[in-house]
Amino acid sequence: MRIDAYADPGTPDRRGGWRYLAWLVRRQWPRCLAGAVLASVWMVLLAATPYLMARAVDHGLEPGDLGALAGWTGAMVAVGGVNAWLGMMRHRTMTKVRMDANFRTVKVVVAHATRLGAALRAQVGTGEVVTIGVGDVQTISGSLTAVGPGVGAVAAYATVGGLMLSVSTRLALVVLLGVPLLAVALGPLMGRLQGRETEYRERQSVLTARIGDLAGGLRVLNGLGGKGLVADAFRRDSGRLREQGYRVGAVTSWIQALGMGLPMLFLALVTWMGARLAAQGRISVGELVSVYGYVVALGWPVAFLIEMGHQLSRGVVAARRVVAFLRLEPAPDEGTREAPAEPSALHDPASGVRVLPGRLTALATSRPSDAAEILDRLGRYTPSDATWGDIPLADIPLGQIRSRILVAAPEADLFAGPLSNVIGALESDPRGAGNCATSHNSAADAEQRTGADEWAKLTAAIHTAAAEDIVRALPDGLETPIEAQARNLSGGQRQRVRLARALHTDAEILLAAEPTSALDAHTEATVADRLKRARKGRTTVLAATSPLLLDRADVVHHLVDGKVAATGTHRELLDTEPGYRALVARDAEAEAAAGQAAEEGEPAR
Repeated sequence: MRIDAYADPGTPDRRGGWRYLAWLVRRQWPRCLAGAVLASVWMVLLAATPYLMARAVDHGLEPGDLGALAGWTGAMVAVGGVNAWLGMMRHRTMTKVRMDANFRTVKVVVAHATRLGAALRAQVGTGEVVTIGVGDVQTISGSLTAVGPGVGAVAAYATVGGLMLSVSTRLALVVLLGVPLLAVALGPLMGRLQGRETEYRERQSVLTARIGDLAGGLRVLNGLGGKGLVADAFRRDSGRLREQGYRVGAVTSWIQALGMGLPMLFLALVTWMGARLAAQGRISVGELVSVYGYVVALGWPVAFLIEMGHQLSRGVVAARRVVAFLRLEPAPDEGTREAPAEPSALHDPASGVRVLPGRLTALATSRPSDAAEILDRLGRYTPSDATWGDIPLADIPLGQIRSRILVAAPEADLFAGPLSNVIGALESDPRGAGNCATSHNSAADAEQRTGADEWAKLTAAIHTAAAEDIVRALPDGLETPIEAQARNLSGGQRQRVRLARALHTDAEILLAAEPTSALDAHTEATVADRLKRARKGRTTVLAATSPLLLDRADVVHHLVDGKVAATGTHRELLDTEPGYRALVARDAEAEAAAGQAAEEGEPAR
């Protein structure tokens, strides 16, 4: 049964941790059944070896029958060979079981994160998602050991008990009752481990989120002189996590110590009892050998049973965290009305901003957060009374809004991969092999034309964002691998890559916050000119205070305390609004200083 990493994972059972683990088993029950059967036969045959050895001693060695001795010895060799093959197949099957559970959990978590969309960050921290993806998935997959060796251990335990009955009822009772007593002894430790493990995972997710925040804001912290303060706080939190890890390790070490020590004491007790029975003549020498062999063989099942309990205790904790994540729901989408068929105005009553279709509109404010909130309302990322045409955005299905309105956040995530993929186009230039020979396949021609169109669309977006120099500077151009969040690019380069990605979507309505704030004056002027030409006839809203962008806008809304204080062109507002003039003059002075620095040879951003 092959594992398809891209197949539909199915609908997970979100009613609890145990039910989720059971769902993972049901989704691959043939493989789990095969693992249980292989493990059961493997462990039962481990117990068969002492039985064959006892027969060899009693029927061959003791009476001096070399033929019987050779026959029973050959049987032991054959059983050993078969068991070696069964052990290999058991391990291979259980590896597939764990891999399937791993891939399946990853797929359902990623699919649900995608379904949550913008609601994800509002409901769960980044550290929680990372902890689930890195730690909990591995723990869950490891807990499925119970369906193979765990079931086999129970079968072997019952088999050994039955074989012991043929030797001595007293010894059989000791064996059959001893293992449950071991489980009772370890039960409280398993419960304590679940509590400690839960607390540890929670602390780990918080610290993981803080690591991500520190990595993203390290430069700002250095600039503000707060690196030492934050480092001290992180050191304290990591110390608490370490102490919690020690507590988890202490419980785990006790479980492992008892798991190794108690079976040894159990083995010593049964061996002592068997030796006394042999000395009294109540069992034969061969039966004494078999008793010792049975108890030694029982060590594997007992160890697997203890390991199974340990893994299940940790696995159910991890499964509960996954289930809690899967229970999160995106914002309700109750829209039933169709979006306007023709380009229509967007209106935000809370601020008074009205965006006319086909215009380049700018929002200028001294508080960028106010403009960002307006863009979120117009893009329906936050509840509001905003309208599209005469239809409330809340009444329109979210899918229609997302397909036509794009909100380009200034710190939008950038995924790792070739630059062409980061921007959102093809993995390679389609003009390569297709130009070497003439194709006679119409489907291939159509595919090549589609690829060429996509490539042209990509290069146009890069040109509009003035990002050609980025492509030229990279060793393999558009095929150069980009790190997650484009950490191998500068701040200005990342901003242009984000803008190129937004332009590549060719959205009907583009809402962009501070798309050029990290660029030097010359590059910003180039972007402003190209953006106005590229988006001509389509609705574009820019939240910015740069005079270079504002001068290209058809309409500028000057915002004060999140509301429209004045509306007009950039030059009209300069003449009539002192507050707007002061806001823009401040940015103009900054741009002039940046331009002078560029002329003096300082590197542009």
